[in-house]
Amino acid sequence: QVQLVESGGESVQAGGSLRLSCAASGFTYNSRCMGWFRQAPEKEREGVAAINIGGGSTYYVDSMKGRFSISRDNAKNTLYLQMNNLKPEDTATYYCAVALWTCSGTTWRRGGAYNYWGQGTQVTVSS
Repeated sequence: QVQLVESGGESVQAGGSLRLSCAASGFTYNSRCMGWFRQAPEKEREGVAAINIGGGSTYYVDSMKGRFSISRDNAKNTLYLQMNNLKPEDTATYYCAVALWTCSGTTWRRGGAYNYWGQGTQVTVSS
């Protein structure tokens, strides 16, 4: 059974940092694409970043490049999202997801193509 468990979300002041974690189990971890998505109230879900677990290629939304960093620890089967210089508009529920295919620059943002999702972790940034 595939399981993704996010953690690390909390309330912070603007300019602060957080590191989200996603503990994964139940699938062949090293050969998949994993991504972070977020959804703010009354907004559509949007992609944040993704990484190919095997090869390490990373992908970001341009607006978050430089502030957010995705990484993984294959030994711990854990995906991370380091978020720096947080802004109020980063307030959202953050989800990790795994796709049973390899990410590419043109496919990683297709949320509907991911096969499994975590339950989400809430990030709130106050000004």
